Amino acid sequence: QVQLVESGGGLVQAGGSLRLSCAPSGRTPSRMGWFRQAPGKERQFITRITMSDGGTVYADSVKGRFTISKDNAKNTVYLQMNDLKVEDTAVYYCAAKTGDDTEVKYWGQGTQVTVSS
Repeated sequence: QVQLVESGGGLVQAGGSLRLSCAPSGRTPSRMGWFRQAPGKERQFITRITMSDGGTVYADSVKGRFTISKDNAKNTVYLQMNDLKVEDTAVYYCAAKTGDDTEVKYWGQGTQVTVSS
């Protein structure tokens, strides 16, 4: 089992920045990432990071604006979001899988990000 605790989020004006954090506990994830879900829309993949080598993947919609990183000492994954747009407004979810899982299995509680114009 992996437990994920998220922090960060909030209200920011368009063009601003926010940073989300996600701290896993329990089993060590092999991969962690972030998804988001806007009202009336399906959950959308944003980015992921492989914990062993730091390899990253980004959705086109956030490439160049969002950065995922990890701090091994703090056992925390971050999502730095810059140049935020109104369309980035959503509930953001931390996600994780272990080496035994074929797909994402563990989810954080979600944190609201609201970008105002």
